[in-house]
Amino acid sequence: MKRTARAFWVDSPGQGGIRDVVLGKPGEGDVVVAGLYSGVSRGTESLVFRGGVPRSQYTAMRAPFQDGEFPGPVKYGYLAVGVVEEGPAGLLGRTVFSLHPHQSRYVLPASAVTPVPDSVPAARAVLAGTVETAVNALWDAAPMLGDRIAVVGAGMIGGSVAALLARYPGLRVQLIDTNPARAALAAALGVDFALPDEALGGCDLAIHTSATEAGLSRSLELLAPEGTVLELSWYGDRQVSLALGEAFHSGRLVLRGSQVGRVAEARRSRRSYADRLSLSLELLADPVFDALITGECAFEELPAVMSRIASGDLPGLCHRVVYDTP
Repeated sequence: MKRTARAFWVDSPGQGGIRDVVLGKPGEGDVVVAGLYSGVSRGTESLVFRGGVPRSQYTAMRAPFQDGEFPGPVKYGYLAVGVVEEGPAGLLGRTVFSLHPHQSRYVLPASAVTPVPDSVPAARAVLAGTVETAVNALWDAAPMLGDRIAVVGAGMIGGSVAALLARYPGLRVQLIDTNPARAALAAALGVDFALPDEALGGCDLAIHTSATEAGLSRSLELLAPEGTVLELSWYGDRQVSLALGEAFHSGRLVLRGSQVGRVAEARRSRRSYADRLSLSLELLADPVFDALITGECAFEELPAVMSRIASGDLPGLCHRVVYDTP
């Protein structure tokens, strides 16, 4: 089998490139995967590309198979789908998902790949990590029958959360964003849409994903007394100010963080990371998630495309990278 590959690296803040790499010899229990697709996680990867990861978070922000160190050179990413070329008989030829950076071919422990169900197209499976974040958030939030819920921020994570909430009976769900064009996304996902100033208040739960100060403030404003904001945004090195002297104390509001790096406490004793990822892949059998993929490029184009994504010049949701691995 071929022992070379091509990999995307952030060479320095704001600069990326494709490098040739030599693969290590696979050991017993390893797999060799030929890349089919990978996905760009816009918020986190833009932060990494710009060099915006705070020094205090260098360890917490490491991707599972990252090479190099922040702020660069660093090989980063975690939404990879490929076909097993070498490995145990049960995986050989299978399409698998893994938390690997953008690379045309890679060697991993077999335990680090998850087979993609036959009901899920490989091209959609790049969303597994994003849907996994949404699953973990809903385990944290534990919405109840009849809840009034605002999802503030119609990006990849917010869209995934809204798509899952649309399956719950008896909820009032609004997807809220400053971009009126995201109304089409909300309609595709099966939930209502509102601009921030038009959003319905009295919410039991607001799930915030916009990574903006204004979005977090509006999330708090939308709560009913004793409501909760579940914060999923990652701000990196940016400071956020909030007006906590208004209804925050008198309304006994709750601001709670949620992060995919640990299984939600409500399920931690009964669900593993592997269980959570397998569930997320099963959920991707629903074609509604295709609405979250809004762009595509060849792997060799990724350095230029990543620069445009990080600068905001190429807006959208999940950007899919296509490999032509010989």
